[in-house]
Amino acid sequence: MALIDQYLDAVAAQLPTEKREDITAELRELILSRFEAKEEELGRPLTEAEQEAILQEIGHPLVVAQRYSGGPDSLVGPELYPYWLFAVKAGLFIVAAVSIIGALAALAGGPQTFGQAIGQAFAGFFDGAFVLVGVITAVAWSMERWGGKPRWMTDWRVKDLHAFTLADPARWGLTGSVKAGVERPSGTVKPLAVKVSAGKWPGSDALFGLIFGGLFVAWWIGAWEWPWGGAFELGDQLVTVSGAPVWTALFAPILALALAHMAVDLMGVLRPDMVRVRAVFAMGLSLASLALAWTIFQWGHWFDLTAADGAVAQVRGGVELLRWDALDAIDRADRTLAGQAQVLGTVLSFVLAGFGVTLVFAVLGDLAKVARGR
Repeated sequence: MALIDQYLDAVAAQLPTEKREDITAELRELILSRFEAKEEELGRPLTEAEQEAILQEIGHPLVVAQRYSGGPDSLVGPELYPYWLFAVKAGLFIVAAVSIIGALAALAGGPQTFGQAIGQAFAGFFDGAFVLVGVITAVAWSMERWGGKPRWMTDWRVKDLHAFTLADPARWGLTGSVKAGVERPSGTVKPLAVKVSAGKWPGSDALFGLIFGGLFVAWWIGAWEWPWGGAFELGDQLVTVSGAPVWTALFAPILALALAHMAVDLMGVLRPDMVRVRAVFAMGLSLASLALAWTIFQWGHWFDLTAADGAVAQVRGGVELLRWDALDAIDRADRTLAGQAQVLGTVLSFVLAGFGVTLVFAVLGDLAKVARGR
């Protein structure tokens, strides 16, 4: 019975010391009864492989131990999850706002370069976000584990709920106006009915995409220039940012993809009811954009920084920079041309990777639209 002993040892290691003996004895009886029933059915002793199969049916030792532990089976249970989600969303919004304000303050009031200020903002946001989510999750886990809850979760009043309405994007003008009215009962008692009317035009997202796409195409073909001008000060020198050969090589594919996106957005403006057709085209364009982003990622050399004295540093990115220690290195980067190129390469690597993740979710969203028709 070596297999049983090995299995029970693995389970026992996950159990509280005071419960191990009783639980493993109960499990041993269960396993032996399963073995005996199978042997009686087959009319012969079980092979090691057959014993292994029965133990796998009973479950992995980690799962079996959790059944007997008596504690919570998740970090954040269904009762606390809404509170956890609200706290995470509110916290991330605050962290993002602080990072943006910090970057603007650094650019306005100090000798920071553009690349270093943006890089520090990204590093600060990611560090703060991970710490925030970790702390909130740890607090929720402790509530699940020991059952303690703050008073505001159990003894709340309706008139104190105003802050929670700030989570509605409509409050910030992001999804159109939402009006709610309550039908007051008259005569007989009637249930309260809430009327919600969304003031958002179905083609508004497509219109925004069409305008943004038009601005991008105009900039891409040189019809107008970015106000920043593609230069920044580094010490007492002016540094010029110029594109690497990758952008010349991919000029036509990027332009074609942008125009195709504009065509789909125009369809959304003229025929917002054609949800499935637009979703199919948008899904194809997202996949093409994902392939293009991967090509740019693999190219590695994205920009050149040229100082007034003629020195040149390449802004290079790639998978090797998608590490947290690379983000931490931003704060320690030298205020030299090479140091700023390294900062920009790290930041752009994470931006491009995030763009790729966004495209993956866009494909999944379009698949859902094709399935639902809305």
